Amino acid sequence: MKLTRHNGRAGKHGTYNPKHNDRRFDIANSEHIDQERSKQNVYWDCYQGLRFPTDQEDADRIIYSFEQIEKAFYADRYDDFCEGQHERNRKTGHTARDRTTSDLWADKRTCPEETVIQIGTMEQYAPPEILVQVATEFFEEFDRRFGKHIHILDWALHMDEATPHIQERHVFDCENQYGEVAPQQEKALEALGFDLPNPDKKPSKLNSRKITFDAACRVMLFDICERHGLHLDREPEYGGRTYLEKQDYILMRQKEKMAEQAETISEQESRLDTLTIRIEDTEKFIDEVSEIAYETAVDVVTEKVIEETHNADFDEIEKVKKSLTSEKAKTTPQQKSIIGQTLDILMKRFRGLTDHITERLSAIFGDPVQKKILQEPIRESIRDRLSRNQRRADEANATRRAGQDQPPKKKQQNIEL
Repeated sequence: MKLTRHNGRAGKHGTYNPKHNDRRFDIANSEHIDQERSKQNVYWDCYQGLRFPTDQEDADRIIYSFEQIEKAFYADRYDDFCEGQHERNRKTGHTARDRTTSDLWADKRTCPEETVIQIGTMEQYAPPEILVQVATEFFEEFDRRFGKHIHILDWALHMDEATPHIQERHVFDCENQYGEVAPQQEKALEALGFDLPNPDKKPSKLNSRKITFDAACRVMLFDICERHGLHLDREPEYGGRTYLEKQDYILMRQKEKMAEQAETISEQESRLDTLTIRIEDTEKFIDEVSEIAYETAVDVVTEKVIEETHNADFDEIEKVKKSLTSEKAKTTPQQKSIIGQTLDILMKRFRGLTDHITERLSAIFGDPVQKKILQEPIRESIRDRLSRNQRRADEANATRRAGQDQPPKKKQQNIEL
């Protein structure tokens, strides 16, 4: 016989509704449900425990639906998380993001996950009492091992369809960074110690802890079935052999394409990173060279200004001094002394003026805006030179490759007659 265990949260009509499980709808309109056999169904939930369809006919008992039970559980367990999120949204001005516990219950990312357990097919299946025993032992073991972060909310044994089966619903949760318990699957599985199927690769739909968790549950369920004397095929089969082979081929091709695309994207990202690093390195090099060239130019210009100022002004003053204080000059010794002192004072003033010019030049060269304006031609010149060198290198490489592609010329032999 075959063992079936598959999970889901939503279909084409949205998230799965527990009304199907506890038969809280008009089953008379469902062709695949036998109303008479519905009386043999068994229901369980985390608040009311086991119950049967006949319990709902008891006027003295209040029977809550699976939907009411699940919403009550969400309200009890995740209300603090919602309130904390509301407060954080209020502080950041994003109150439109507020969600209630009912919103969490209805969202396909945080709603309960539904699991179907079936032993056998329409032609051959395990007795319902064995199925119930296997399922209850599985749920007990499930709760013992995972109950801290995965909570079974309800389950139903359906005897009124073609093959007896059990539909069970559970929710994953874990504390968030604020110490609030919130519904989150991957964090819950990580807290339970489940690893990725491929720990060296990034998490993805094909590399999630859920895959490891489902494999562990399947092994656990097989072991319990074997303890009850059920001999099951370990290899999963969904439909006929041809269907399986076709689906396996499609899945294999999809995985191969995804792997190729991931590898291509990884290569492109690596090339982009390398190119970015090279560009950054080149720009850094240009900045460093232009900075050195700029500073060198500043020093040269400043020194040249000082030198020219000294040479032009000091030489002129010295000429005037010599002409006025020479022996040929028609000036008295007293006048020569006054002229000499005056020119010495003038010389000192020129020296002060030179220092002032130097300070002004330093201020101009040190201004960020002026520096950028003066430095840009240097940067462009460096870029042009680098481009020219790169073109020459490319031309040389192209010439060398062209020479390698040509067949070697035969050496001419000189034959003496």
